[in-house]
Amino acid sequence: MRGMGGGPGWSQGAIEDEDRVDAAEAGRIIKRTWRMTKPYRAGLMLALVVLVGYTATTVAGPLVVRYAIDHALIPHHFDKRVIVGSALVYLVIAVSMGILERSQIILVNRVGESFLRDLRKRVFRHLLSLSMSFFDREQTGRLVSRMTTDIDALENLVQQGMVVFVTSGLLFVGVIVIMAVLSPLLFAVTMVVLPPVIIASRKFRRDSDLAYLTVRDRISQTLSTLQESLSGIRVVQAFGREEQQFARFVDHNQAQYDANLHAVKISARYFPIVEFTNAAATAVIIGFGALLVHWHRTSIGTVSAFVLFLAYLINPIQQFSQLFNLVQQSGAALKKIFGLMDTQPAVSEKPGAVELPAKGELVVDRVSFSYNPGGSEMVLRDVSIRVAPAERIALVGPTGAGKSTLAKLMARFYDPVEGTVSFGGVDLRDATFASVRQRIAVVPQEGFLFHGSILDNVRLADETATEDDVRRALRTIGCEARFDALPEGLQTEVRERGSRLSAGERQLVSLARAALANPDVLILDEATSSLDPGTESEVERALAALMAGRTVIVIAHRLSTAERADRVGVVDNGGLLELGTHDELVAKGGRYAALYTAWVGQGRGGDLTGDLDALGPSLDRIAPSEGAAKP
Repeated sequence: MRGMGGGPGWSQGAIEDEDRVDAAEAGRIIKRTWRMTKPYRAGLMLALVVLVGYTATTVAGPLVVRYAIDHALIPHHFDKRVIVGSALVYLVIAVSMGILERSQIILVNRVGESFLRDLRKRVFRHLLSLSMSFFDREQTGRLVSRMTTDIDALENLVQQGMVVFVTSGLLFVGVIVIMAVLSPLLFAVTMVVLPPVIIASRKFRRDSDLAYLTVRDRISQTLSTLQESLSGIRVVQAFGREEQQFARFVDHNQAQYDANLHAVKISARYFPIVEFTNAAATAVIIGFGALLVHWHRTSIGTVSAFVLFLAYLINPIQQFSQLFNLVQQSGAALKKIFGLMDTQPAVSEKPGAVELPAKGELVVDRVSFSYNPGGSEMVLRDVSIRVAPAERIALVGPTGAGKSTLAKLMARFYDPVEGTVSFGGVDLRDATFASVRQRIAVVPQEGFLFHGSILDNVRLADETATEDDVRRALRTIGCEARFDALPEGLQTEVRERGSRLSAGERQLVSLARAALANPDVLILDEATSSLDPGTESEVERALAALMAGRTVIVIAHRLSTAERADRVGVVDNGGLLELGTHDELVAKGGRYAALYTAWVGQGRGGDLTGDLDALGPSLDRIAPSEGAAKP
């Protein structure tokens, strides 16, 4: 309990439900964990045997002392051979204890760390299998904590708790049996002084449990404030909010300090009771034991052994109370980890899935979609569109209109609530994931790079690709010379999130990935909209090379992009309101025509999304029927 912290308003209501584990949940967690330990049970059994041997050597020490006192150290019974023999036996026991202790630490930790290693692998693999909808609603920090904080809690249990739990349990039971056999009367008297320790330990367990959970909550608040302030430092300094953020941090820091202090007070009440009980029990054993020796009801060696055994009797009670916090923490961690592992992907590959054809028409047929379970609050409603092979379609619309959602459905990042998305006549839900990813590639607005070299990041599209394959992809989009000009060429480390490269270079790497994948369909969230004019032209040339001969769906942020497309789809309020060529839509005089007129009036510049947002009120006055799509 030392070192815990929390804050004002210390109450049970402040704790998150996910940190609580009731008896029924604990039973289910234990059963499930036990099933998961099947591959490690041989190691567990060996560790248990060693733990039993370690416990046996521990309790053997006082028995040797008892024998030596009763047979060699009391008056008129001095026996040098017994003393030497007892000393040698005690030495052998001590050496054996050391060997067994080292062995049990290694064995227990080997089994435990193997279990945690495999658990990390299972959790991470499961995370990679989950759908985009899961990551839309879950915070990245919470997912990271499953692999860090919660696994660390289990690691503490493995490294400390398991050994303490087993050895303390065996020691407690063994000492009880030995003391009862050695002297029932002295044992009965000793048991009288134990209730205060047991009562205090139970109260300590309850109070420290709540204190631990409160501390964890307060630490989380403090770290969250710290992380948020550092992540948003530019905004904080730009608006001069340093003092406000500091005051917020001070409040949470004080809250953590106050709960830490409360937790320390709980320990300060408990441990003196344990120490006093231990001293009182020793006094009772010596006093009553002396009477029993005087009455010839026991021996001096037995009384001495009882004094030594007393520590083995009280320490397990104390350790069990302290261990409860670790068990509670580990139980809560396992509950959250199992909850994550039980989450099923919303988009999954069905049994008997088929390969998509190499070429085909991409068809969206009467699709409706909602991000919320149950299909409430539809983001798209009854949308239909057919994209012919090698056709380029631009999707335009204001922020939140649903164009990005439509593109994600085309790539099967999500499945529609109603309707179908098919390629070459095959519903994407009936196709293998591998063939969907091979046929349909998505290039985001900003290329995300992983830590590693440029070569590694391009090869992400195909891990079997050789350097020649990567160079061929770079030549396809015309940027091989640019990366070769870097001091380390394709072996240049991009660092975290590609910080060593410019925004344009990061986007070129992203386009090279798509070229290496060689898909039939490209979905682009206009890849040049966030670039400076100097870099934009190079990326535009790379895009033109990449799009050649492919089916392309582009989320257009600029009317110049829409103007160059074969057809334009206007998406707004969850529907496809207009669909046709640029000239057709301008001639119809609908929403797209109004936007185009405004754009031309501004000198053919600006961002399309922003323009649509600004024109929203005026466009709403145009009846949808004036330009409604007829796919």
